[in-house]
Amino acid sequence: MDKPPVKMMDPTLAEMGNHLSDAMKILESGKLESEQVKERRKLSWKDIPGPLQGDGQDVVSILQLVQNLMHGDDDQQGHRRMQYVGEQGHMALLGHSLAAYISVLERERLRKLTTRILSDTTLWLCRLFKYENGSAYYHEDDREGLLKVCRLVINTHYEEYATEGFTVLSSKHPVIYQSAACRPGLGQHLCSQLGLPMSSLCIVPCNTMFGSLHQMDVALLDKLIKDDCESGKVPLLLIANAGTPGAGHTDKLSRLKELCVQYNMWLHVEGVNLATLTLGQISSTVTAATKCDSMTLTPGPWLGLPAVPAVTLYRHEDPALSLAAGLTSSQPVEKLRALPLWLSLQYLGHDGIVERIKHASQLSQQLLEHLKTLASIKTSDILDSEVSLLEALRMVEDELNSPVVVFRFSQDNSAPSSGGSVEGYFAGERDIIDALNRWLGEQLAQQVPLSGVDVVELEDEGTCVRFSPLMTAAALGTQENDVAALVEKLGEMIPVLSCTLRFRQDFKDEVLQQALLSYMEDLSWPGLGVVRYEPRNTDLDEDKRQQMVERINSELLKKLMELDTDLEFSSGPEFGEETNCIFIGMATEDLDVAELVETIGSVGRDIEESGKLFENMTEVVRRGIQEAELQLQKANEEKLMEEGVLRQLPLVGSVLNWFSPVQASVKGRTFNLAEGCLDSTEPVYSIKAQMNKDASPDSPKLSTKRLPGQKLFRRPGAGSDSISDTSSVSQLEESFRETPHVQATDAEEAEVPQELPAHIPEDTASSDQRVPEGQEAESVETLR
Repeated sequence: MDKPPVKMMDPTLAEMGNHLSDAMKILESGKLESEQVKERRKLSWKDIPGPLQGDGQDVVSILQLVQNLMHGDDDQQGHRRMQYVGEQGHMALLGHSLAAYISVLERERLRKLTTRILSDTTLWLCRLFKYENGSAYYHEDDREGLLKVCRLVINTHYEEYATEGFTVLSSKHPVIYQSAACRPGLGQHLCSQLGLPMSSLCIVPCNTMFGSLHQMDVALLDKLIKDDCESGKVPLLLIANAGTPGAGHTDKLSRLKELCVQYNMWLHVEGVNLATLTLGQISSTVTAATKCDSMTLTPGPWLGLPAVPAVTLYRHEDPALSLAAGLTSSQPVEKLRALPLWLSLQYLGHDGIVERIKHASQLSQQLLEHLKTLASIKTSDILDSEVSLLEALRMVEDELNSPVVVFRFSQDNSAPSSGGSVEGYFAGERDIIDALNRWLGEQLAQQVPLSGVDVVELEDEGTCVRFSPLMTAAALGTQENDVAALVEKLGEMIPVLSCTLRFRQDFKDEVLQQALLSYMEDLSWPGLGVVRYEPRNTDLDEDKRQQMVERINSELLKKLMELDTDLEFSSGPEFGEETNCIFIGMATEDLDVAELVETIGSVGRDIEESGKLFENMTEVVRRGIQEAELQLQKANEEKLMEEGVLRQLPLVGSVLNWFSPVQASVKGRTFNLAEGCLDSTEPVYSIKAQMNKDASPDSPKLSTKRLPGQKLFRRPGAGSDSISDTSSVSQLEESFRETPHVQATDAEEAEVPQELPAHIPEDTASSDQRVPEGQEAESVETLR
């Protein structure tokens, strides 16, 4: 069979495709710059734009500038969570270039081309999402479609709105109903853009007696609509969810549709669960979305297509009203918004689209099945209340078919305790568990970035971790092994969370028993707790005391961070309420809380004592130096009177000393650091020889009994490492006393010879210590 003749491609289109391919390679490579260029760029002030070059720049240089602006100074590209742009993504990007190129065609040819693109894309989307006889509006802002639908409904209910404007709304106020679980700010945005008062927005609460906590309360909605009708208001539109932004739950769309038909209201549906309409097996609740009056789709994140528009499918018989509302346009250029999606849908095909959405749903099911087997992980609370068996089965069906998995760590009180206490610890437990779940979500997102998990705040459940692969999997390339890695990391973190929650009360009790430590209640801190060292000196004023607290706790934090332990010590959040505190991180099963608190108090006490002695040492050294200067000056005067003035002259003194030597006695002085006074050196020289004979070598330092590699704050028998009999407190005190001691004996006192000038010299012998003015001792034992 002969092959069909190959048509020649437009050279401009071919060149455009090649240029796009080359540009993507340049922007994604990140290897065009040499090391010299990178160093020069780091030193340049690149945020200030320079003047345009007269002769212009080449394409590669411009693309290089774009790449620099995209990546900045971040050389660790592996830590950036960037979207994976595959071949289908290149087709979407090519669509934007083609749209600009097509817009220069002659008007008649442009009209035919845009009509074909718009009709094809609308037909494909309606068939994919089972939305019969629908029209489509393509928009960049995903709220724009709902806004235009509201204009359409207003024009439908108020026939004179096109000529009279807002005055026709004053007699009968329109009302827009939305669920309390809708995305924040949606209703406010609609009222501000439509020029409606906030009283036209009615927030419908979700179920509180039974069922999902994220589904709209249909019975209460019915009552609200009746009340508005009796008060002369016009029920205009209802916004429902097929997958709430937070938990991914679907409203009872079939019952809501019945209410809308009863009160002549428009039903608009949005949500991530609408993507499952493309699958063969669909839950009954999501299938009801095909009967709604309009729905907003976001195929870009569902299929991993960058920069493609959102689509609002709607049904309306009057094209004039659609044109007046802005849902259709007579401008051919605006119809080109569908071109990137038109190219991408053809590239993926029906099977490719279904496969991507099916893959995301399977990832959700895989994670949900593993989460059901993990202790202390709560996936849903919709069955906590008493409901009928049929209603419970429907809820389970909806939950299993939702592509959004929301889970939360919750302490299992039935778990056996190993040293921690759970009883009586419920004050503020909700806030503490929220903080722990926030830490859990951040850690999972950091350690398994391809999973795409994030942290979500739900009104009833609190802080939860959300896995929504329909919104992230196509862009990040999430696979089954990523979900397995997520479950593995989660299994490793659950014991840490449980131990931390159990030990928080024990840590608080131990800190309250320490007179020098203050426990700071911070329910938002995801860790063991917050402690502050309080100095014992109460004679200082408030400013000096605050400075002392800041200095001691800052030094205490440095000392604790240097310890060989698994605990993390920090100064807390950057914009936290508590300052000058020690924030202790997550705990492990073998943590010895009592030893930890005792160590913190001991280290803080040593730092406080060292600070006091340092301050006293400064004053002692200053007075000693002043006294030494006076005595040296007096000794020089006595020498001058004894030897005469002639002997002090350089040449004459040498001749006189040669003919008549003078036997002058050297009167040395020593500065006793312990007593802060000057003494004579005669006793030193008299027993010098005897001390050298009897001097014994330095005694070796006490070796700790802690084994190599063993961590601090471990309970005996709790961990794999053996625990020594010596506590970490004694080990820590020995580490502070490793500096050589300066004994306050006459044999080790610093000498001050008579010939010295009126200041203390710097050169000293190994056994003679001289302290210049302002120098502080290096350890506490130096002063003892």
